Amino acid sequence: MAAAPKNARPCSIADALALVGEKYSLLILREVCLGNGRFDQLVRNTGAPRDVLATRLRRLVDAGILDRRPYSERPQRFEYRPTRAGLELEPVLITLMAWGDRHLRGDDDRPMVIEHVCGHELVPEVTCRACGAPVRHEDLTSHPQTPGWTLSGPSVA
Repeated sequence: MAAAPKNARPCSIADALALVGEKYSLLILREVCLGNGRFDQLVRNTGAPRDVLATRLRRLVDAGILDRRPYSERPQRFEYRPTRAGLELEPVLITLMAWGDRHLRGDDDRPMVIEHVCGHELVPEVTCRACGAPVRHEDLTSHPQTPGWTLSGPSVA
């Protein structure tokens, strides 16, 4: 994992972005979650250059986000599948897709619709696990847990 810049706020978002924050990493994960885990499928569907794709796949496997499994002995070829950690990122992808549909495309220009098992279109919404209420910015209070840090930055000694 890449080190955070000196004096930067300790942050799990930054840690996650160090692994999956690069464009092709998320597109690889999208394709693997859609069932397209073979290298040629990934090249075609992500548009990633082959060398970049190979590097990203290696990194996602090393991080435990993808599994690499052989599907051919001669020639030796592999397919990639999401691990539990990879599947836990799928709601992030779906929420990011919904944001893009809302703010960058519009209802008539959506390239993909996700259907839930109930038969209805999935419209993701983040809710509080305890009370079930939708999460809204104005209802949140952050509490820094790293010693020496406040909401506004490092505390002055």
